Amino acid sequence: MIEEAALAAAEVTVSDLFEAQVTCHPQAIAIQNDGLTLTYAELRDQIDRLCSLLISHGVRRGARVAILSENRWEFLALLLANARLGSISVCMNWRQSVDELDHCARLVEPDAAFFSPRFAEHVPLLEAAGAEHVFELGPDLDALLDAVPLATPPERVRVEDGFQIIYTSGTTGKPKAALISHRATIARGMLSASDGVVPRGSTFLAWPPMFHMAGTETSLLTLFRGGKVIVIDGAKVDLLCDLIASEDNLAWVQLMPGMIDRVIDELKARGVKPKPMHMVGSMPDFLPRHFIAEATRFFNAPFRNTFGSSECGPVPVGGSFVPVGVVPDNLDKSQASLCRLRFVDEEGRDVAEGEPGELLVRGPTLFSGYWNAPEVNREVFADGWFHTGDVMVRTAEGKLRFVDRRKYLIKSGGENIYPSEIESVLMSSPRVQEAIVVRRRDAKWGEVPVAFVVPKDPLLTEAEAIDLCRGRIANYKLPRQVLFVSDAEIPRNVTGKPLRNELEARLPEPAA
Repeated sequence: MIEEAALAAAEVTVSDLFEAQVTCHPQAIAIQNDGLTLTYAELRDQIDRLCSLLISHGVRRGARVAILSENRWEFLALLLANARLGSISVCMNWRQSVDELDHCARLVEPDAAFFSPRFAEHVPLLEAAGAEHVFELGPDLDALLDAVPLATPPERVRVEDGFQIIYTSGTTGKPKAALISHRATIARGMLSASDGVVPRGSTFLAWPPMFHMAGTETSLLTLFRGGKVIVIDGAKVDLLCDLIASEDNLAWVQLMPGMIDRVIDELKARGVKPKPMHMVGSMPDFLPRHFIAEATRFFNAPFRNTFGSSECGPVPVGGSFVPVGVVPDNLDKSQASLCRLRFVDEEGRDVAEGEPGELLVRGPTLFSGYWNAPEVNREVFADGWFHTGDVMVRTAEGKLRFVDRRKYLIKSGGENIYPSEIESVLMSSPRVQEAIVVRRRDAKWGEVPVAFVVPKDPLLTEAEAIDLCRGRIANYKLPRQVLFVSDAEIPRNVTGKPLRNELEARLPEPAA
């Protein structure tokens, strides 16, 4: 039997990792934001005052503290203040509709909330959901923090305590609140560090929204490793290009589909040659293969071949890269460490090598379940495995090949069609910039595939686009219609992924 004291000695929390860096180099720059610079010691002082403010208002370990704000330095300070106290940061997605925000707030019933002036109109919504103490980021809060007496958290934070709540995209229904523990956050950081995502002392351009793991997790890992986080209010191409041109210690520029091409075009127009970096990009599955090669040549850095989710973190992929200048034949990925994987059919039976199956995951990077959703949790954690809903194949070489989401299938004449199979073929052509395939109801076949295509070649015709697929996939998988659109017409979520359901809704009703 393990003694309680031994268990306590083995635990380390998110706050502990940050404190270690304060001790090691207190005068190093931790955060830069719109002309403001904070050293590690100065940031820790702000964290202590925020934590004390929460304590003075009765917030305790396990309480939920909502944050509704654009990217700004206070967002990271609040994450770390809650981590020190043991309260849970609820990262509200300000891109959601009012009804979605209301649902998300009521789901977690926050005890307190912080908001930026940009979103003041939503304060009544937070108060109606239960937030007794609501604070506006800015001068008034600064005055409160200057006056608050410093206090020590009354309880010890445990590694399995909730650290933050991030909302899922809700593409198949209302958003769910994914609870991510200190343990999962630290394990994700360990995995990313082992893959070289954030070398010690490097700089991270934190432009992805901090209500998403793409913004928060790499920012925190940078602070855990003594680096500098430059906080940017969204995908400001001009500012990103300024920083890419001037910063000497960028390890990774996290450019996503829908904006990476704009950054490259702007840098080329300026005549900027990027400085050496460890890697560039993310989510290559949603980019044309020839463009991946162009991007790696321009940055002279490999392309990060990522796959992950709010629930899993960077699992199941670890250390996969597309080399510089290579037009990849496939985007197969390597299994990460710190996890076990299974692939099962619709009856839960393990599939053979080379056969598509739903990905099941075990490992310390996993989230702790969806807040206030016991029935959903029983389903997704059935048999002690997390059921991701993603369909993948393990190849004969041991690699992992993404197929599609299990719940977005096109069932045509009794056959299953995964949209990404068609998209991959279309985007292998230099005449196609992007392709998204959706399903359309059909009187004869039930459903058929339709492709939305952003052409690279303005002369590409519908018949030619379909011919790009002919002979490379089965005839029943050929698009029955090709609709040409501009990049701006493609709806995307915060990580740049196209939203199939919204495109599907734009299809005209089929003739009787």
